Amino acid sequence: MGSVSLKIGDGTARFRRATLCSSAVNILMLLSVLTTNLFALYAFTSSPKDHHAHHLLHHAHKNISLISEQVSLILREIESSQKKLAQMEKELLGYESIDLSRPNIANELKLFLQHHQLPLGKDSRSGITEMVASVGHSCEKSADLLSQYMSYKVTEPCPDDWSVAQKLILRGCEPLPRRRCFAKSVPKVGLNPFPSSLWKPVDNKTVNWSGFSCKNFQCLNSKKLGRECAGCFDLVNGSENQRFVKARGKNDFLIDEVLALGSGGIRIGFDIGGGSGTFAARMAEKNVTVITNTLNIDAPYSEFIAARGLFPLFLSLDHRFPFYDNVFDLVHTGSGLDVGGKPEKLDFLMFDLDRILRPGGLFWLDNFYCANDEKKRALTRLIERFGYKKLKWVVGEKADAAGSGKSEVYLSAVLQKPVRM
Repeated sequence: MGSVSLKIGDGTARFRRATLCSSAVNILMLLSVLTTNLFALYAFTSSPKDHHAHHLLHHAHKNISLISEQVSLILREIESSQKKLAQMEKELLGYESIDLSRPNIANELKLFLQHHQLPLGKDSRSGITEMVASVGHSCEKSADLLSQYMSYKVTEPCPDDWSVAQKLILRGCEPLPRRRCFAKSVPKVGLNPFPSSLWKPVDNKTVNWSGFSCKNFQCLNSKKLGRECAGCFDLVNGSENQRFVKARGKNDFLIDEVLALGSGGIRIGFDIGGGSGTFAARMAEKNVTVITNTLNIDAPYSEFIAARGLFPLFLSLDHRFPFYDNVFDLVHTGSGLDVGGKPEKLDFLMFDLDRILRPGGLFWLDNFYCANDEKKRALTRLIERFGYKKLKWVVGEKADAAGSGKSEVYLSAVLQKPVRM
């Protein structure tokens, strides 16, 4: 049993894999057939000298037939047990948990989730026999919403339902199924060439504003969308063009000083909750490629980042990052690391970040908001479990951005991942 996942484009294909048990059964069958044929060959080619020898040969052949029947019976029992165990495994893991017999399930969803046999049979290298389209098992909790997402006309324009897709993702329904319709297109006119695009205002017409309360960037800049996005869409007159190059306090590290800690080995990075992409823009000026993880919560972050000539990754933090192990030189995050919920949720996130960061790479924790001392201690204990080297570590206070007069505690750090043997 078991499964193996293969990344294809933006989807995931899951395959069945031959087990050790099935291999042993195949060997047993081969030996049984070989033994039977040898006895048969002996019976037809030899000439018994007396009746007693003939009787012994007949008795042996009869025993072989009984053994073959017993072997066949055992093989059938093993096959039946394998099927039962496979079904139990799928139920435990959540595969095939969506009840496709429901009357409100879209036909496109049923078609997408069908198993597809490989056209040339079993693959000799991987042992797979069929391809199974993967959909997040949490989709079962939102089956009606998922069916709404998959209700469309094939080869025609998709419904303007990006907000439905994001709602499913935030509910843990990830990955989403692929669709056979054309996504709504917005003419990207007035885009600036790179690198001047990094700091040029983005035209309102290049963005799909459906689902947002604001319908232009001027409206967004008048709101505080988060701790790391207050006027973050104003690239000219706001404070965004000063970030990472001019410190506003002791918790603000400058890009040049952090890159110096990497000893010239910082080439590619990953930014979590990067707002409008300013960190990636500053890194691009230093010839460092940064992928920005984002969702369109209250604002079109993904389209804005792309309009700047940068790479947005539309993915929730509950999803395993689609990168191979030890590939990034730098991981940058701020309060986006605060995933809430149980401590184990942050554990899983931190271990996945550690997985994609190469040994010797830098983990930059930038102005992480500590709601209380216990939260700061918990995060500190978690970081210390990884054995990172503390290159910079600053705990400081800032005035409450809401203007309440209270001070808030922030933690900034640059840590270096050790080489583990």
